[in-house]
Amino acid sequence: MYHPDILDNPASLRHPESCPALILNADYTPLSYYPLSLWPWQTAIKAVFLDKVDIIDSYDRAVHSPSFTMQIPSVIALRQYVKPSEYPAFTRFNLFLRDKFACQYCGSEANLTFDHVVPRRQGGGTSWENVTTACLQCNLKKGGRTPREAHMQLMLNPHRPTSWQLQERGRAFPPNYLHESWHDWLYWDIELEE
Repeated sequence: MYHPDILDNPASLRHPESCPALILNADYTPLSYYPLSLWPWQTAIKAVFLDKVDIIDSYDRAVHSPSFTMQIPSVIALRQYVKPSEYPAFTRFNLFLRDKFACQYCGSEANLTFDHVVPRRQGGGTSWENVTTACLQCNLKKGGRTPREAHMQLMLNPHRPTSWQLQERGRAFPPNYLHESWHDWLYWDIELEE
């Protein structure tokens, strides 16, 4: 499986493991921005041979068998459209992504956890609409009280995001490594070169 640490080591860039393929849906949009939809080179080549994908771009690297040589795909598009689910799973990661990896009380990005806006002991449930991202310090300060009782103001009220909203949020957090062949397919919130 592709591992991002491999891409951080220049000596390893000669290894096929440093050649993940960006996966585009049949409409040529990324399946996912965060985490970025990538397949290891072996999976990408297998999908090519199974006629499941079209190769859009390739690395300068090739793989060889005794009778065949193939450039390693860097961008592939699915032939059959995969409809994304309307709502994402309620996970800690998705919660942090919804809240832009920042405490919703003070804006800190350190020591993040989650907080029940209406505490469970007061009948508050664990749901998109009642859980928010909080730093450890604010979570301890609020304790088992509501924000009003603790005299703390939420930046944004918790809500259930759509998958599309989370994908838009994910575009604000590009990974450390983007292969040059991926740039035309990813629309990160970064300055464009003139």
